[in-house]
Amino acid sequence: MASREPAAELLLDLREREPLEPVPSLLKPRLLQIAEIRDETPDVRTLRLRPPPTLPAISWLPGQFAEFSAFGSGEAVFTLANSPTRSEFIECSFRAVGKVTERLRDLTVGQTIGFRGPYGNRFLLEEWKGRDLIFIGGGIGMVALRSALQWVLDHRADYREVMIVHGARTAADLCYKEEMATWAASPRVQLIRAVDPGGESPGWDGQVGLLPQVVERLGVRPEGKVVITCGPPVMLHFLFGSLRQLGFAPEQVVTTLENKMKCGVGLCGRCNVGRHYVCTDGPVFTLAKLQNMPEEY
Repeated sequence: MASREPAAELLLDLREREPLEPVPSLLKPRLLQIAEIRDETPDVRTLRLRPPPTLPAISWLPGQFAEFSAFGSGEAVFTLANSPTRSEFIECSFRAVGKVTERLRDLTVGQTIGFRGPYGNRFLLEEWKGRDLIFIGGGIGMVALRSALQWVLDHRADYREVMIVHGARTAADLCYKEEMATWAASPRVQLIRAVDPGGESPGWDGQVGLLPQVVERLGVRPEGKVVITCGPPVMLHFLFGSLRQLGFAPEQVVTTLENKMKCGVGLCGRCNVGRHYVCTDGPVFTLAKLQNMPEEY
């Protein structure tokens, strides 16, 4: 009787083995259901999401991001907008600026989206204990700070004074307007709202001016403080200059980046800049680290 070919022998051997456990895919999304929809501004929407009750809960840390997918349209990267201290839901806030985000905006309560993550590093909140914190959010950049801010408010005794500076083009463009009253009512919290010149609403009682100018006017001193900021690149460019003038060291300034990320796990190379991948080495960076990266970022 002729012997079997080596390939046939190998195939028979594989068939006779016990089936292997499937390897989880980094690129396979979980399913989340939309539980609530809230419009923060005329063009920024928040989705409150929850996993099916049969699936385990999702854990994350402030500062991490995830891939949110509208099936048939693709994925988009958003920072996880709420703190894990409030983990009954997962929240993401976004502006409709393309095919995926426009499709996500069309979805309604009860529908399902995909979720991959959490990915990336985190805000070093344990290292900031006992220090004064200044959160500076420009427009939709406030979304990236909200998880860390909620964490601090939920662990209020661990931190000293907290200043929140939230600026936008107009009063209508300020995110989380309903939540701001809760922030301001927390102990040892100072809330400062700012709009660009001409962006005031009737009865506006906040600051008027570009956000870097507002920060300069506040005259905050750097001793014992950490600045956590996010906003449009042009705002950050001038804000970093203002903070330098006020005496802040690059190690005292922390920001978070999202642009250019695609796969989220360091495979596609789209967010590669110098020796770094923003999705795996970030998205949270100190200004000291940013200064060592190519100027394209």
